[in-house]
Amino acid sequence: MLHAADYRTPEPFTGQRVVVVGAGNSAVQIAAEVAGRALVTLAARHPVRFARRDTLGRDLHWWLTRTGLDTLPIGRFLRTPPTQLVIDDGRCRAAVSAGRPDWRPLFTGISETKVIWADGSVEKADAILLATGYRPDLGYLAPLGALDVSGRPRHREGVSLTHLGLVYVGLEWQRSLSSNSLRGVGRDAVRAARRVAAHLTPFGEAGPRTGRAD
Repeated sequence: MLHAADYRTPEPFTGQRVVVVGAGNSAVQIAAEVAGRALVTLAARHPVRFARRDTLGRDLHWWLTRTGLDTLPIGRFLRTPPTQLVIDDGRCRAAVSAGRPDWRPLFTGISETKVIWADGSVEKADAILLATGYRPDLGYLAPLGALDVSGRPRHREGVSLTHLGLVYVGLEWQRSLSSNSLRGVGRDAVRAARRVAAHLTPFGEAGPRTGRAD
C-alpha cells in the first residue's frame, strides 16, 4: 500500500492489478497514467466529476478570478462542501470513459493482498495506492467544545464562534472556494490577522478595531 506522495512513474506497476483510492486530481491523473501499463480501478465514494481546464482559450482559474466566484463568501452557507472537481484538459475524462481506469464504489475491506468490493466480490490486488488527500486533524479542539458534531470547527468565515480571539485559516470553504488553496489562504489570513489585532487593541486606542476586514 502506497500513498500518492510516494508515486513517481508508472513503470513499477507494469502488468499489475492496481487499485487507486480517491476521486480527486491526483488520483485520476495517476490512475490514468498507470492504466497505460496496468489494469487499474479508481475506488471512491462517488464517481469522478470533471471540469474543463480551459474555456474559450482561458484557464479555469482565470475565469474563477474574473467572475468573482473564487472569492465569493458562500462558505458559511454550505453545510457539506461540494464534491471536488477534477481539472482536466479532456485526456483523463476520455480515459475514464473508456474504462482505463474504470471506477467502482469504495471497497469495504482489505484482506492480505485481496480487496473486498461493495458487491461482495473479492479480488487480488498487487498494489493499492492512496490518493485521498488530507483533512485537518483538529481533534485536540474537541474538549474545548470548538467543533461541531461532524468534527469541523465552529466558526464564521474563520472566526471562532466558541472562543474569543481564536481564528482559523486554510479550512476548506472557510470563506470561499479558494480558502484552502494558495490562491485564497493569504486573503483569509489577512482578515484573520485584522480580527486578532482588533481583539488585542485596548479600548480607546486607535488601531485595527476601527477598520474593516474585507
